[in-house]
Amino acid sequence: MDIPNNKILLPKQELPRSWFNVLPELPEPLEPYLGPDGQPLSPSVLEVIFPPSLIEQELSPVIEHPIAEPILKALALWRPTPMVRAYRLEKALGVKSRLYFKDESVSPSGSHKSNTALAQAYFNSQAGIKRLTTETGAGQWGTALAIAAREFGLRVRVFMVRVSLKQKPYRKTIMNLMGAEVLPSPSEATISGRAALAANPETLGTLGLAISEAVEEAANQSDTNYALGSVLNHVILHQTIIGLEVQKQLKLAGETPDYLIACHGGGSNFGGLVAPFVPNLKNGEPIKCVAVEPQSCPTLTKGQYRYDKGDAAGLTPSMPMYTLGTDFQPPAIHAGGLRYHGSSPIISSLLKSKLIQAAAVSADDVFKFAQIFAGSEYIIPAPESAHALAYSCLKALELEQEGKSSTIVFTLSGHGLMDLSAYETSLNGK
Repeated sequence: MDIPNNKILLPKQELPRSWFNVLPELPEPLEPYLGPDGQPLSPSVLEVIFPPSLIEQELSPVIEHPIAEPILKALALWRPTPMVRAYRLEKALGVKSRLYFKDESVSPSGSHKSNTALAQAYFNSQAGIKRLTTETGAGQWGTALAIAAREFGLRVRVFMVRVSLKQKPYRKTIMNLMGAEVLPSPSEATISGRAALAANPETLGTLGLAISEAVEEAANQSDTNYALGSVLNHVILHQTIIGLEVQKQLKLAGETPDYLIACHGGGSNFGGLVAPFVPNLKNGEPIKCVAVEPQSCPTLTKGQYRYDKGDAAGLTPSMPMYTLGTDFQPPAIHAGGLRYHGSSPIISSLLKSKLIQAAAVSADDVFKFAQIFAGSEYIIPAPESAHALAYSCLKALELEQEGKSSTIVFTLSGHGLMDLSAYETSLNGK
C-alpha cells in the first residue's frame, strides 16, 4: 500500500492565541458549587487553594480567553501537535472509514496534561505562590505538573495513588528528576491519609483520597496552592487548545468529522477536544461526540447525575456531576488514569442535555486494539488513550459490516512508554 503523507500539520503561527470557554455555550447554565452548608459557594472560599485568575476562569461568562505570552512560548515547544491520518491502522482493520488521531503524546510529559499544567503553574507563580500540591493516578498529570512547575520556578508535592505508584514506579522517577516530591497515597503526611491507613493498612488508594490529601495540605499552608488535572472548568478551558487545533486541521484536510472520540476519566481530554465543537452541535450538525470510559469505572454510563463531593474526605465543594460515589474504588486490575468516581460538571451537563454520548469498553478490547495500533502505526498508546482507540476501531468495523464509512477523529492523549508492565501482563494473557 502506498502511504501518502499522513500528518496534517499547522505552522507555529497557527497556534491558537485564545482558549475557548464553553460555559456560555452550554444548553443550560451550570448549577452552582455548594459549600458544607448546602448553599452556593462564594468564589472567595476558593482563594484558599486557587489564585484569583483561575477562579475567574472557573466562573467566566467570556467565550474567548487570551493565552498569556509566557504560556504560549512554553506551549510552542511542541504545539501545534499533529493530526495524523492512520492509514496503516485502516489497512490493518480492513475498513474504508477514515481514522485520524490527534497526537498529544508529543508533549514533554508524553500527554495532553501539559496543556493545563503550564497554565496553572504560570498563574500561581504570578500570584506569588511558591509551592503546589496535587494528586495523580497513573502519573501523567503529576509528570506534567512537575515539568510545568520547574518551568515557572515552583516546588511540587505529588500524592500518587498507591497501587499506581507500585505498578508504575518510573513515573515517580521522572517526577523526581523534574524536582517534584512524590508520596504514595494514602500517606502519613495528612490527616486524611492517616485516617485511611488506620481504617485499612492494605488500601490500594483512590484518586478521590489523593485529592483529599493534596487539598488538605494546600489549605493549611499559606505559600501553597492546589492544582487539579481534570474535572474543573478552568482545566477544560486550557485543554480546548486541542479542539481548536483540530478544527483548523480538519479544514486543511478537507474533512468534516462524523465522530469525535476521546477517553474519559474526569473529563479534561474529552472536553478539550469537544468543547470548541459545542456551537456546531447546538446548530444541529450531525457530529457524534463519544466519551469512552472503562467498564471497570463506568462513571458516565452507570453513574447517577447528582451533587457529589470531588474527593473522598469531603474537603472539596459539592458539584453537579455523574458519579459512582466518593467511596467507589476500581479493582486493582484497572490502575490507569481513568479511575475517578465522578465527571466534570461541564461534561455531565453536555451528557445530560444529550449533546454528547458515552460508552464503556472492556480491558480486553483496549489492549487488543492497542496492540494492533502499535503494530501498524508504531506508536504505543497509553492504556487510557487506548479506550478511545478501541471504540474508534470497533465503530469503524461496525460501519464496515453495514457497508458504510465515516470520518472518525480521536485523541491519542498520551503514549504508553511508561505503561509497559500493563502491556507485558496483557501479552502474557493475564
